[in-house]
Amino acid sequence: MSSFFAEQLENLGLPNSEPILARFAAFQSQLYSANESRNLTRVPPEDCQVRHFLDSLIFHDLIPFGSEVLDVGTGPGFPAWPLAAAREDINVTAIDSNGKMLGFLATQELPNLIVKQIRAEEWPAREEFDFVTGRAVAPLSIQLEVSAPLVKVGGLLVPMRSSQESEDFASEEFRTLGIKLREVVERPLPGTDIVRLFPVYEKTKATPTKYPRRWGDIKKKPL
Repeated sequence: MSSFFAEQLENLGLPNSEPILARFAAFQSQLYSANESRNLTRVPPEDCQVRHFLDSLIFHDLIPFGSEVLDVGTGPGFPAWPLAAAREDINVTAIDSNGKMLGFLATQELPNLIVKQIRAEEWPAREEFDFVTGRAVAPLSIQLEVSAPLVKVGGLLVPMRSSQESEDFASEEFRTLGIKLREVVERPLPGTDIVRLFPVYEKTKATPTKYPRRWGDIKKKPL
C-alpha cells in the first residue's frame, strides 16, 4: 500500500500497522483479479486506495464505538469491507441483491463482517441496527425509505451522497419514516477535489409498518 494511504489512515485516527495495510493490499489485489472476469468495479487499480478505501472511511468517526452497522447496496464491499477492516470495534452487515458482487465479497472474510444477499425492501428485519449507511445506492428518498425501517430508534441513518446532488436533505416528507435530520457533514476526499456529503438522520421513532413499500410503488411515487 502507498505511503499516502498509510498517512491518510493515521489522519483519520485509524490504525495503519503493517498487518492492516497488508489486509487492504490483499483485498485490492483480489478485487482486481476477480474484476477481470466479473466486472465488479470501474475504478482503475491506481485509484482504488482513494476512490474505494478512503472514500469508505472518511466518515467512520460518525459511527459510535461498538455499533451494529448495516451497509445497504454494498456491491463488492464498499463501504462495508473497509469499515470492518479498519474498525474492529464494530460489527458490519453488508447486503445487496447482486449475487455476483456478493460472491466476491464473501471470499473476503473478516470476523466482524456478515454478507447477506437480499433486497433491503424485502428484508423482514426492523429496527436492528445502530448505524445504517449506503453508497448512493438510489435517489435519496428511495435510499431513505428502504433504509430507515432497519435503524433502531435512537440510531443513525447516514447515506453517502455527492456534493453535485441538489437534494433537499431536510424534506418534511422524510419525517414520515421516523427520522429527523441532525446535520449535514462535508468531507473532502483526500488527494482529490471531490467533496462528499453525509446527511446525518436520527431515528426518533419507529418507522410505520407500511414502509418500505414494494419496489414498484417506491419508484412510481417516491417520497
